[in-house]
Amino acid sequence: MILIKSKIDKIALLVILIIAIGIVGYMGLSGYNFVDALYMTVITVTTVGFGELQPFSPEEKIFTIFLILTSIIIFGYAVSAFSEYLVSGKLFEHFKHRRVEKKIGHLKGHTIVCGYGRNGKQAILKLSNYNRKFVVVERSKEKIEALDVAGILNIEGDATLDETLQRAGIENAAFLITALPSDADNLFVVLTASQLNKNCVIISRASNESSYKKLKFAGANNVIMPDKLGGDHMASLVTTPDVIEFVDRLTIEGETTANLEEVAVNDLPEKYLNKTILDLDIRRKTGCTVIGFKNPDKNYIINPEADVKLVADSQLIILGRPEQIIKLRKVF
Repeated sequence: MILIKSKIDKIALLVILIIAIGIVGYMGLSGYNFVDALYMTVITVTTVGFGELQPFSPEEKIFTIFLILTSIIIFGYAVSAFSEYLVSGKLFEHFKHRRVEKKIGHLKGHTIVCGYGRNGKQAILKLSNYNRKFVVVERSKEKIEALDVAGILNIEGDATLDETLQRAGIENAAFLITALPSDADNLFVVLTASQLNKNCVIISRASNESSYKKLKFAGANNVIMPDKLGGDHMASLVTTPDVIEFVDRLTIEGETTANLEEVAVNDLPEKYLNKTILDLDIRRKTGCTVIGFKNPDKNYIINPEADVKLVADSQLIILGRPEQIIKLRKVF
């Protein structure tokens, strides 16, 4: 079944169809070759008034009358539709959607951010700082206009629908962040995304404690509760103020200001595979320090020993000053 997404697509399909009918009709009734049949079809549907290649039989005349009347109706519809699109501004919107969908079609390993609210804005700011490719899904026209002005790749639509996530390239996405204000909507997004791409890492926002387990059960890899984190952080400023102030100074904001870096063992030169942290000699080469290790079983080791083996699919968490982190990226 052919899915006709807009009047523009419908018009193009009808024009192609009438030309195809004309070619087949003239080839069958008049015995023309393809070029002659195409010529007769074009001069007939455009009503330019050139003469026929040979005298017509009654059957050919009836077919030509049918072709002329049908083409007049189709082209009349086309003019009406184009006029409507131009007056309403939908024509430019149509081509914008085509352009956006073409860009999204070339993305692989990108992040989909559902919702351009407070949390969504923070998420795309962090992704932008790290030059990560992402697509924002939002249904508010005002917010879509703001995204267009900012030059941010976006899809207008309901993120809870399969079609919307497919337009955002969910099949090729590596991550999905759903930051919608409603926990029920976030749950729908998680369920939909986990079905469309089982390898996608899904991070969801939640407002209520009761939603946490439901979102995890639905397929969310991580569930963040902003209100809980905010309250916990404020209380920590009372109980351990110096520790929190120090941690707040550790930033992962951007390419040139980061103090923390995550390095995949798989991305290291092959000679380091199955060697130890000591063999990396990171401290001497870059000034950075390994403060964490994540093994393939997703277990974290804080302040790992120097003899910990760098096995495949593990991760290193590294601490350093911004200039040391930049040097680390160059060396490794």
